[in-house]
This record gives sequence, structure tokens and C-alpha cells, in this order.
Amino acid sequence: MELASKYNPADVEGKWYQYWLDNKLFSSKPDGRQPYTVVIPPPNVTGVLHMGHMLNNTIQDILVRRARMTGKNACWVPGTDHASIATEAKVVNKLAQQGIKKTDLTREEFLKHAWAWTEEHGGIILKQLRKLGASCDWDRTAFTMDEKRSESVIKVFVDLYNKGLIYRGVRMVNWDPKALTALSDEEVIYKEEHSKLFYLRYKVEGDPEGRYAVVATTRPETIMGDTAMCINPNDPKNQWLKGKKVIVPLVGRVIPVIEDDYVDIEFGTGCLKVTPAHDVNDYMLGEKYNLPSIDIFNDNGTISEAAGMYVGMDRFDVREQIEKDLAAADLLEKVEAYTNKVGFSERTNVAIEPKLSMQWFLRMQHFADMALPPVMNDELKFYPAKYKNTYRNWLENIKDWCISRQLWWGHRIPAYYLPEGGFVVAETPEKALELAKEKTGNQNLKVEDLRQDDDCLDTWFSSWLWPISLFDGINNPGNEEIKYYYPTSDLVTGPDIIFFWVARMIMAGYEYMGDMPFKNVYFTGIVRDKIGRKMSKSLGNSPDPLDLIEQYGADGVRMGMMLSAPAGNDILFDDALCEQGRNFNNKIWNAFRLVKGWQVADIEQPEYAKLATEWFDNLLVKVSAEMDDLFSKYRLSEALMLVYKLFWDEFSSWYLEMVKPAYGQPIDKKTYEPTLHFFDVLLRQLHPFMPFITEELWQHIYDRKPGESIMVAQLETFCGRDLQAANELCNAFDQLKEIISGIRNIRLQKNIAQKEVLEMLVLGENTQLMAYAEVVKKMANLSAVTVVESKPEGAASFMVGTTEYFIPLGNLIDVEEELKKLEADLKYQEGFLQSVLKKLNNEKFVSKAPANVIEMERKKQADAETKIAALKESIAALKK
Repeated sequence: MELASKYNPADVEGKWYQYWLDNKLFSSKPDGRQPYTVVIPPPNVTGVLHMGHMLNNTIQDILVRRARMTGKNACWVPGTDHASIATEAKVVNKLAQQGIKKTDLTREEFLKHAWAWTEEHGGIILKQLRKLGASCDWDRTAFTMDEKRSESVIKVFVDLYNKGLIYRGVRMVNWDPKALTALSDEEVIYKEEHSKLFYLRYKVEGDPEGRYAVVATTRPETIMGDTAMCINPNDPKNQWLKGKKVIVPLVGRVIPVIEDDYVDIEFGTGCLKVTPAHDVNDYMLGEKYNLPSIDIFNDNGTISEAAGMYVGMDRFDVREQIEKDLAAADLLEKVEAYTNKVGFSERTNVAIEPKLSMQWFLRMQHFADMALPPVMNDELKFYPAKYKNTYRNWLENIKDWCISRQLWWGHRIPAYYLPEGGFVVAETPEKALELAKEKTGNQNLKVEDLRQDDDCLDTWFSSWLWPISLFDGINNPGNEEIKYYYPTSDLVTGPDIIFFWVARMIMAGYEYMGDMPFKNVYFTGIVRDKIGRKMSKSLGNSPDPLDLIEQYGADGVRMGMMLSAPAGNDILFDDALCEQGRNFNNKIWNAFRLVKGWQVADIEQPEYAKLATEWFDNLLVKVSAEMDDLFSKYRLSEALMLVYKLFWDEFSSWYLEMVKPAYGQPIDKKTYEPTLHFFDVLLRQLHPFMPFITEELWQHIYDRKPGESIMVAQLETFCGRDLQAANELCNAFDQLKEIISGIRNIRLQKNIAQKEVLEMLVLGENTQLMAYAEVVKKMANLSAVTVVESKPEGAASFMVGTTEYFIPLGNLIDVEEELKKLEADLKYQEGFLQSVLKKLNNEKFVSKAPANVIEMERKKQADAETKIAALKESIAALKK
């Protein structure tokens, strides 16, 4: 079949992706080969492909495709995450547009809507990944709320509860007033805010002088929850308040003054208002001193009845109003501008509210103790290794994980409350009933007498089991697949979820498999635009990946991403990189058409072609070893750049030029066959990066059988080849290339046409050059290469290493013109030398200038003197 004159990705990509699917080339079953397993970081079920996904999945695909081509049984498992908060918010919004409130629905009715939403949107992102060329085993597609995964999650909850690692209690949690749920500490993002510091007057009860204490706070709206004032017992300025009581401004409540070292003497006035229901540290003081706790907020961030004032108003509206009311009552000392850090919900981007709440928690110290050593000892490797410190810092300061969420979409907590109080934890209502009967001794209990907990589990509680649950290792421990595929090989993810996901998967791996979940973690950077801003919808600086693929082709976009993607460093993405990728596709295409267009004849192989094929064969040995080394270090951008240069510079610009037959002449078979083989080897090296064009051309190199694919063609390993000998030959050819470039430069400088046949003279014996002289003659259009004992007259020269080469110019140049050029250059160099000497002869300059500046001037002097001597020599030679 004829190849089109221009490469059009649209003609190629869909065709080959379907071919790979039809021939089951992505699918994996346990066999005798070494497994190579990758699990996809599951994107949100509601999501669509963005630039971060594009980068992450391109890297995974490169690793997976290369593993297949090195003989491994590669298994890349795709799937999606149910994303409790994000999905529930989208479903609530959709219902609101139809005039339906979540509160009007039963849980079952709401879940029907949520499943319908998931079925409609759930597969979108995975279908989009196909456009990118992602070679996932689609038959294994999983969802964190499918039957197997759900069963695994519930089993683990029950197991951890029975081990005493899960507990239920009232604790201070991060409350999201928009999503109406608790969050874990890791789901809170702290941002600097320009706030105000309000200085409030708390009158001292019964003080005859009417004195007051002043409290500085950024949150005056919480005074309705104040139950004490606290001072530091060692603070001299507040000793007068010891044992006193003060009156909360506007509220009128009388509260005690307590003493604790916790109070910072230097902050504000040294007096602290204590609101146990609305601040983590105040909560601890409340526990310590047995203070009452008044929760003044409703779940949605409005003021509750308990506050007694501003009821129903939003917390931020109250802050504005209370400032006015305090000022009017003469209870506001002053207000200052203040910068502080405020916690925001990672999901809804609203300010979180610390809130006392009954929640479920997982004790984390047990897990941290297991998960820290393997990473710190490099049994489980991080790339780049700098993230080990981030990991250690979190694990050494671990807090218990709040695992319950006040949502309906997710895995419902398997706790069942008994009619008389108390609860049991069990995998099913039936098992819960048996436990309830045992616990209460009441054999007449029925399932409907039990009430299941309304809360769901944090989404991360299902995804921390991902590498195990994908192979059903929780429900069926020791099954054939988990034994074969676990631990997985490489995890590719962003450093922003190192706590949420990476650390927790490591914990679950050791708890349930007694082993790490993966051997290596490759952290990608954040995709930024070319001026360094993070790509986001709100900034409008994030291109649609599918539009890019349509414009540049998937291979071009993959290459554009990878050229700018060193592990762990941010990616400055620019469409121009995709343009470079597209140009490279065209280069490969045109090189292939050139080679396939040659006529082949059974004629003698020229010496230059024999030498060229020997050189390129050895170059492949050298580069193959370098590629293996770069992949072993996960330096994928460098690996791509290496194979890019190998194709563009070495193969296209040098090798093909060396072996190309004269116009209209055939090429000999002995050169053509290795040339096709080299093309095959190069396509295989390029395939993991650029899967589509490489498959198209690979299918055209030779006649292939149906079902054959470059995807499963093995990379050439060059086993048993002498790497040192290959390096030496490549170094010799690098010198040849310098010589050829030297001759081409003389042609350029002297305006000598390429068709003019030249001769080259080399000063002194050069056995290496003479061995490869035929290549130089072909590439530089020389009639001969001759060794001479002394410098010839009337010749242009250049140096490569320590050897000087000459091109006799004879009648090839206009002597008058050349003399003019050289004399002008000489005049310039002499003027330049004078200006340098003037500086160096100036005592003031020499005594004051730094040593490195003087050294630089002396170097300029030496360079100018060398050039002047050479120019004078050339002028003298021409005048003869």
C-alpha cells in the first residue's frame, strides 16, 4: 500500500487503536513472564481530560509500552473514582436546576439520581484516554463503587474496627459549610488572607473602676460561643485579672478568667477568648478546664439558635454587622489590618469552620510505623527522591484520620445502631443482626429494628486499597492474580496527593499484603503555562487536550508534553512544543518515504556505505545502553531527547546522507537491508513515546502477518555486543563529522559551490582518517585525501583536535576579493588588540580591577594575537 505524501494523524490514529483493541494487544493474563503492573490513578468519575491527566497518562503509557517491548507481561489497569464530595455536589446542582432539593428526597431516591449521573458521565474520561493512545487493559476497568471494590472497602472497615483501629467520638473536625461534611486535615488548603484584627473590650464583672480586658481576635462573630478568657500565669501585665470574671461584649455572658501557659504573651494583649466549639486549641483548653461548649453555627455556616443573636445570618455577614454593633456600644478598642492563614476546603474552596462533631476516626500511628521505613530505606523508591522528606514529615507528625463524611454518595458506614443504644459493626445487615442479638441477648430483634449509620466513608478510604482491590486481594486473599501482579511496579502520580493517596496505599499494602503496593513512585510536576502560571479553567490558560490532539496529532502532543516534563519539576507547556512534535512526525514520515523510494540493485557495496552501516550499527549499541540507563532512572524527557536526536541528527542528517545513492542511481542490496533494519530498530525505540506513527511505518517496512504489531515487537537488546568498541568507533566518527563540517565551512566562507570537487590534505600521518577517507570524500565531495609533511601554500585550513587539515584553493577563489576580506579582518583585529592593551597598560585599571576581569582581558589579548598571526600568514600565502 502506498504511503500518502504527507503525514495525517487522523488517517492513522483511530485505525491503529482499533487494531490494537481487536487483537487484544492491551490485555494481560498471568503467565510465566515477569509481570509489569501499573494501576491508573483513578480520575473522578465526573471528570473530563485535562492537561494534568494528559501528562500523567502519557508517562504511564510510555512505561507500559516499553515494558511490553522488553518481554514483560504488562498490565495497566484503568478505573475511576466515585469522588464523593465532587459528584454529590454536581448531582445536587443538577437537581436544583430541576427545582428539586436533596432534602426533599429519600437517600434511595437521591442515590438513583447519583447512579444515573455516573452512568451518563462516568466513562467520558476513559474514552478520552484512548485518543491519547493509552494502552490500558480495558476489560479490567474498575470503579471504586463497583461490587468488588465496595465489598473490599466494607470488609476492611469491619476488620480495622475489630482490631481496635477505628473508633467513633466527638472531636473537633474541619467542617465544610458548603458540602456539609467533615474533612480530613489533608483536605484543607491554607491561604494567606488580608483580614482584620479586632480588639474587643471585655468588662471585668463588678469592677468599681469599670476596667476591662482587651482581647484581639480575627473572628469577632464567634464571641457568642465564648465560655472563658485565658491568660498566661507568667504574664506580668495581666496579673490583675487572676481570679476575676469578665463579661462577653454584646452577649452579656459572665465567663471566668483561666490561666494556661498555652497563651502567647506577645500576641495581641495576652488575653485569649476561649470558644471550645469553634477552635481546635480552644477545644483542648475546654477539655482541660472542663468548660461548657456552645456551638453557635448551623452546618451551612449560618448562626444557630444557640447563639441567641444574629440567628440565621451568614457568618461573614455577621462579622461585618458585629463590628458596627461593637463600635456603637463602645466595646471596640481598635481594628488593625492583619494577614493570617485561613483554611479552605480543597473541594469547594469555601473557608472551613472548626466544628465539634461526632465522627469516625482511624488510628494512624500503627500505619505510620509500618509505612515510614521502606521509603526512607529506599526499598520503595521515590523519583525525584526529594519527596521522601515531605513523606517523612507527614508520617512523623501523623494525626488520626477522620474517615466519615456527611454525604449519601459513597460507601455507607457499616455501623448499625441498636434500639436501646450502642451499635454493632458488620459487613451486612444480616451479620449485624446476629451481633446485635448476641450483644443485647434479645433474640426477637429484627433487621428493621437496626438503624444503619447515615454517613459515608471518605473517598480516599476506597482508593487506598486500589492496588489490592483491583486484583480482588481483599475479598479473595492469595488468589492467582494478586499473587502474580502484586506488588505493582510503578506508580505515576502528582506530589499533591502524596498524603491522601500514596502514603495511605503504602499503609494498606503492609497491613493487608505484608508488602509494598508498588516498587517505584514517579512524581510528575504541575502543568503550567509558558509564563509559569498553573493551568486552570478560571484563568482560561489551559488548552483542551482533545483540541490539541486534533490539531497536532496524539504523537505530536505526547512528544510536546514529554519534551518539557522532567520528573517532579513543573512543566512549562507551550503549544510550540506540540508543533515541534508534529514536525518530528513529518521528518520521520519523509525519511521513510525517501528510503522506500530508492531503487535496489544487486550491485557492489561502496566502501563509504560499508563504513556508514558499521558506524550506525555501533551507534545503536551505544544509544541502546544509554536508553536503558535513562529509563532505569525514570529520566524520560532525556530518553526522548536522546532518541529524537538519534533519528533527526544521526540517522537523517548523517547516515542517510552517507548511504544515499547518486541522483537517479540505485542503492546496493548490502546497504539497503541494514538501512531498513535500522529504521525498524529506531521505530521500536520511538514507539513508547509515539505509538501511532511508529505502528503505521513499522507495518510498511516489511510484509507483516495479520495481528502483528510493533507494540509487542521486542526492543533490540544488542546482547553480547562490545560497548567499549562501539563507543570508540562512534568517537572516531564524531571526529569525521567535525572534519566534514570544517570542509563545509570553508566552502561557505570562500563561496565555493558544493558541486566543485575539492582535495583535502592532512598534515602528518592519520591512520584513523585514512581508514574512513571514503566517507569524508563522499560527504564533502572530495577527489582525494592526501597526507603531506609540511603546510602547503595557498590553502585554507582548519583544526580538528590537534590535527590541521588543508583545502588547496587554486583557482577556486577570487584572490583580490579574498585579500580585501582578510586585510579588513586584520585591521579590525589589530584595532581590537590595541583597545585591550590600552586597558592592560593602564596602571589604575590593573590595580583596581578584580583578578578575573584582568584574566579575561589577557585572554582577549592572546586570542587577538593568535588571530592576527594566522591572518598575516594567510595574506602572505595569497600574495605569493
